[in-house]
Amino acid sequence: MPDVRLASPQGKWILLTTVLGSSMALLDSTVVNVALPRIGRDLDADLAALQWTVNAYLLTLAGLILLGGSLGDHYGRRKVFVVGVVWFAVASLLCGIAPNAGVLIAARALQGVGGALLTPGSLALIQASFHREDRGRAVGLWSGFGGMGAAVGPFLGGWLVDGPGWRWVFLLNVPLAAVCVPVALRHVPESDGRPARPRAAATATGSGTGTGHVPGGAAGSATGSPHARFDVLGAFLGALALALVTYALIEARSGPVGVVTGAAVAGVVAGVAFVAVERRSPDPMLPPDIFASRQFTAVNLVTLCVYAAFGGFFFLSAVQLQVVAGWSALQAGTALLPTTVLMLLLSARSGELAEHIGPRIPLTVGPLLCAAGMLLMLRVGTGASYAADVLPAVLVLGFGMVALVAPLTATVLASVDVARAGVASGVNNAAARAAGLVAVAALPLLTGMSAEAYRSAAAFDDAFRRAMVLCAGVLAVGAVVAFATVRRPAPDCRRPECRTHGSVLAPPLEGERTKGRLS
Repeated sequence: MPDVRLASPQGKWILLTTVLGSSMALLDSTVVNVALPRIGRDLDADLAALQWTVNAYLLTLAGLILLGGSLGDHYGRRKVFVVGVVWFAVASLLCGIAPNAGVLIAARALQGVGGALLTPGSLALIQASFHREDRGRAVGLWSGFGGMGAAVGPFLGGWLVDGPGWRWVFLLNVPLAAVCVPVALRHVPESDGRPARPRAAATATGSGTGTGHVPGGAAGSATGSPHARFDVLGAFLGALALALVTYALIEARSGPVGVVTGAAVAGVVAGVAFVAVERRSPDPMLPPDIFASRQFTAVNLVTLCVYAAFGGFFFLSAVQLQVVAGWSALQAGTALLPTTVLMLLLSARSGELAEHIGPRIPLTVGPLLCAAGMLLMLRVGTGASYAADVLPAVLVLGFGMVALVAPLTATVLASVDVARAGVASGVNNAAARAAGLVAVAALPLLTGMSAEAYRSAAAFDDAFRRAMVLCAGVLAVGAVVAFATVRRPAPDCRRPECRTHGSVLAPPLEGERTKGRLS
């Protein structure tokens, strides 16, 4: 039975461990974009290699994160979390010493595997360890401190790129892991998803209702039981489909037509096969019947739109500020900081507002504000001023993200049965990451960006402007979908535990709870 109190020494050690672990992945997701121009120059890499530097990580993370929680349920949450931290650190070391772009891309893919283990595992440890009266506050602190890590990321990444070098963006994870692992092994209790003994059955999941436990950690297990079979085939087909489509989009500019076409067709076939396997599997990774909720389906469509635009924006804007505006990596990273700061300060209040007025207005107005922010980025060119050109854009974008992220998460949770909240959150998080993956692959193609465009200020500027218009259009589509489909949830629905959130590339994960309304 989870009975660790937050105020106890052990509770503080558990919180420190989970914050360190999740911060590794959050830092990495925000700092790499700032380092891309320097990576390209040092490794003599073209734009496609830089796209793969971002997408190799997103590919394995998005493809495997739905499996992360169920692995912890089966083998032990602490054990899988520690494996994820060590895996991530070793892959980071490989990134830091990579002699060429090919090795860097392969190491980034390995990083994503580690991220898929430690990201859901960190929240799962909190849910499994803390007393139910402290769990909500522990989740809030974990989310808030993790958000601070995301906020520090671009600033720290820019400082490292301009100072010791871009390799330290990755090598920084090694000492963090060296602290995290021994603390986890010494202070964090092991737990898994095995059924509790009868005396503790009602309280083991923080519920006195006796409704049972649906395992899954933070990402949610779609297996229904920790002893069910892992959906390895489903995970493989899903990742393969994403990989083939991504390859086709990135290589379409210069790759052999036959190979690119074959990859695109094979990607579609793998996607169809993935759906077929999930429909027939007794223990699917992505249960198709969860999409029987029209609102859940609609909110995930909104998620695809907004996070595709965010992924494209943060990939291109850091390069635009360095290549076109002529700023240093530190200046470029710091310039985007207001978006994360606004989310940290205001996301909880945004969630409260959405509870009073319903999610439809925030999910409509939020994407439109973000679209306006991206259109304001059209002012950013050669000799751009931060105060006059960049700051207005990132402030408008930040307020738009504040308006939509918390209501989006709440609506996802409210759209399904309480027992499937973790599954729903995992699907939504994976959808956001997959959307960013496709955007990074597709935007250079759609805007006519050449393989060497990032080496030319004029060429990159032209493509960047077209990309911002496309991203704004995708956000507008998301706003229309939200306005047409989102409705006020039931008053007794599941409410988010993560009230404070700072990540700009994916919505927060939520764990499984069998208790109904969270106040």
